Amino acid sequence: MTFSKILIANRSEIACRVMRTAHDLGYATVAVFSDADRHALHVSQANEAVCIGGSEAKDSYLNTSAILLAAHQTGADAIHPGYGFLSENAGFAQACLDAGLVFIGPTPQAMLAMGDKARAKQRMLLAGVPCAPGFMEPNADDAVLLTQGIALGFPLLVKATAGGGGRGMRYVASQEELPSAIESARREALSAFGNGALMLERLIDKGRHIEIQVFADHHGNAVYLGERDCTAQRRRQKVIEETPSPIVSPTMRERMGRDAVAAALAVAYQGAGTVEFMVDADLNHYFLEMNTRLQVEHTVTEMVTGLDLVKWQLRVAAGEPLPLKQNEIRFQGHAIQARLYAEDPYVGFVPQTGKIRWWKPQAALHAGIRIDHGVQEGDSISPFYDPMVAKVIAHGRDRNDAIRRLRAALRNAPLLGLRNNNRFLSDLLDHPTFRKAQMTTTLIDQWASDGEALLEKPLPSAKAWQVAALAMVAQHGSSWRSDSVAAFDMQLHCESETRFLRVSPDAHGAVVMKFTGQAQSSEEFSMGVHVLSFEHGTLRFSIAGVVQSAVALVWGLQVHLALDGHQFIFSEHSALAQKLSVQDPGKAYATVAGKVTRVLVAVGDTVSEGQQLLCVEAMKMEMWLCAQVAGSVLALHAEPGQQIDAGVLLVEIS
Repeated sequence: MTFSKILIANRSEIACRVMRTAHDLGYATVAVFSDADRHALHVSQANEAVCIGGSEAKDSYLNTSAILLAAHQTGADAIHPGYGFLSENAGFAQACLDAGLVFIGPTPQAMLAMGDKARAKQRMLLAGVPCAPGFMEPNADDAVLLTQGIALGFPLLVKATAGGGGRGMRYVASQEELPSAIESARREALSAFGNGALMLERLIDKGRHIEIQVFADHHGNAVYLGERDCTAQRRRQKVIEETPSPIVSPTMRERMGRDAVAAALAVAYQGAGTVEFMVDADLNHYFLEMNTRLQVEHTVTEMVTGLDLVKWQLRVAAGEPLPLKQNEIRFQGHAIQARLYAEDPYVGFVPQTGKIRWWKPQAALHAGIRIDHGVQEGDSISPFYDPMVAKVIAHGRDRNDAIRRLRAALRNAPLLGLRNNNRFLSDLLDHPTFRKAQMTTTLIDQWASDGEALLEKPLPSAKAWQVAALAMVAQHGSSWRSDSVAAFDMQLHCESETRFLRVSPDAHGAVVMKFTGQAQSSEEFSMGVHVLSFEHGTLRFSIAGVVQSAVALVWGLQVHLALDGHQFIFSEHSALAQKLSVQDPGKAYATVAGKVTRVLVAVGDTVSEGQQLLCVEAMKMEMWLCAQVAGSVLALHAEPGQQIDAGVLLVEIS
């Protein structure tokens, strides 16, 4: 099973991650890319790269024939699937083997055994691994699922039997919600994995998501590398992961590790895998599924063990035995990972598209910090793939140490150009519930419903207004020097607020900004600010004798500002806000760029307020557009399969 050139059948961050270790071990690498990723970072980091098709995943990263052809063209003799896409597709693994390639992952037989979540749970029950109650009959149609769901009771989960990452999964609180949840989950599973089979699982209320990293080789050896706590989730997708879990004792860790190894041995597993458990309030654990691949959160395990898990993957794939026995594995300290997503956490975690204007992760790489990413300044985040941009990981001597370092890393590595969840991640890490290790898998979603302050849209401070105005003056004035600034008026808008200000120099060499708040407000404040320098996006200034700095990018009439760990977009005029404020509520606009997958109304239909009109799929997530008023449909400007941009008019209602 020797090989010398590895094709990575994936993109972005994980492709770059695999290449890094492959190059360290002396392997040549081949990248594959879609039309949308032609200039992506992973393409430039590989020794060779091949375009495999169109921007949509089904035309490229899910195209087995194109990937195998790329391997043949470049002489690659091994394929690493990364995670997502075809990484847990047994047919793809078998096709690689049939083509004479080494597949860096488990056997197709093990993938089949664990890849279908329903059959996997049946195997686990036979192996003595505890499982949550559910319905796992393969190929059950909607009518059977509906009957079984009612019998199982609520709340429950509808889950795709293939894939992972929360795709094709729906939370169902009542019988009335079940039919639409089944239909929606099946459609999303077909889109994400090409397999619409579903299962049902009784929800473990207020549960924690704890997973065990396992490794097995071709010689019958298997070990576990500790646990990861992945309880902080939104929409059943992980946001923050850590190890060790703050609720797992050494005895519990050994018990869960023993069950995880038993699960791997039950299917003659080889390579890296993750056995996922739900843990109830009494600390009982129940098998959920086994991910037959490397996980996104493998990084925290690497930080506390000092091991390179991709290196282990390559050595196992080459036929070598595991490098360590169970009693030789050591853990040190605490590691936490935060997933940086291009999404707006304050508007339902809606995915965002646009160009990255500022991204300098190297500024945050202090002791104990690691950042895995696959993007660079100038890249555009498209609607075709997952919205995860990067992973920021911190290692500390204990949990508090790791949290402090991670929040500092997020503060030092802002991403500007489009909305993202940087601020939300930092606030979540400092939230009392997270600090006390009292999160549950549904808590963030519950907070969104309850109006938790953590999910209220942050508003800029007085200092943020001052610095944004200062950046605008410095960029568009003849010089940032105060003695060259003539007095003039400005109007700045940010979020829902507008401020009017008078900018003028004073006798002491400072720029004086007098704000008057909202148009109807009598609030006033003024501040003298000395500009020290403004170069390459970094603004250094002095307020009341205190020297500070901020990242401030001025693009046309917008200022993208990162200050004190907070990020805002200011505009000198608010055309979009004005448009929305006078917008006819009978006109429904696209909130994201993506593909229209379903249209539920036709011209002439009567609709009620809140009724679903159409569905847009963006970054593998479904976004429903709903009527803001009751009336009748006057016009439709979209049809299924159509690619649309954010902000375009889709439906008109009288």
